Amino acid sequence: MSPGSGAAREPKPRVVVLFGGRSSEHAISCVTAAGVLAAIDRDAYDVVPVGITPTGRWVLVADDPDALRLRGQQLPEVPAGGPEVALAQEAGSGALLVLADPAHPAAGRVDVVLPLLHGPFGEDGTLQGLLELSDTRYVGSGVLASAVSMDKQAMKVLLAGAGLAVGPWTSFSARRWALDEAGCRAAVEALGYPVFVKPARAGSSIGISKVPGPDALAAAVAEAAAHDPKIVVEALVTGREVECGVLDDPDTGLRASVPGEIELLGGHDFYDFEAKYLDEGSVRLSCPADLPEAVSDAVRATAVAVFEAMGAETLARVDLFVDVERFRATEGAEGIVVNEINTMPGFTPFSMYPRMWAATGVDYPDLVDRLLRTALGRPTGLR
Repeated sequence: MSPGSGAAREPKPRVVVLFGGRSSEHAISCVTAAGVLAAIDRDAYDVVPVGITPTGRWVLVADDPDALRLRGQQLPEVPAGGPEVALAQEAGSGALLVLADPAHPAAGRVDVVLPLLHGPFGEDGTLQGLLELSDTRYVGSGVLASAVSMDKQAMKVLLAGAGLAVGPWTSFSARRWALDEAGCRAAVEALGYPVFVKPARAGSSIGISKVPGPDALAAAVAEAAAHDPKIVVEALVTGREVECGVLDDPDTGLRASVPGEIELLGGHDFYDFEAKYLDEGSVRLSCPADLPEAVSDAVRATAVAVFEAMGAETLARVDLFVDVERFRATEGAEGIVVNEINTMPGFTPFSMYPRMWAATGVDYPDLVDRLLRTALGRPTGLR
């Protein structure tokens, strides 16, 4: 039974839907918020939309999902003109403060925060730490899991330590590149070209370059370093790009969705930002993925193992490479390589995470409700 469906006199749980933020994924966070705001059951929840502007200002935003949707090539942004708000930081206070007007109707208790932020200053443990300071319940992973999952270098170290297969890679700082370019180039050369050069702590394929040879490496490093001073370089992994959703909810416990598959139809070297959000015709998202049952089961088991190894909570999307023939040849011992985990995956109605759960039997509004109920059922305090 959803919250609020009992006695009419009981107050509905009050949800702050938080989105936008200072990262380069600001617009994608807004698009995610549009989908979630349209799906939340208003009979069950009292919803307060709060946007974080690109400069970091927290403001009340009109409860209008259409204003946040992606329109062609036009990317949405949190408007800066709304009343400025803040969360009270006294432990146990659980209150939203409207700074210029303490008597504003939006001011008052906060039962749970749904942080729909992607990338740094939202998905990387910083916001989670802020919420922990005031004992505010929130959806998603805690400080450590969020931070480590956001950092591709730290993530790979932790996954490999847990015995999970990750592709060949190397990492270095922009400072090390400036001091020892030859040494960094040698480490990349050992991977074999082509390689993918990535900012360690960014998402939505922002700042990522596919590098066919050494002549293009410096420009790719500069592009990645514009988003993060730590750079990760990955070898090309042969296999199909498969994703799997993981959900830990009060109804079923921890489980994985049916996998989905990303297929590039042309025009892009890899699944970059434009292919993800601006050029839908260049990509086919198949859900469920056309995989043999044994391979699908192994993908789902691997996704759960990744979730647990990272200490993730509530939800995550795990991205993998799958080589079906190698899986068969090694009797399942090889053939599945973990690419990464996203602790707050894209959540528009057309994003892969909700699509995979819809194919598994959990529709979009139900999925949002399960996330909120899980968070409301948690004890407060550091996780």
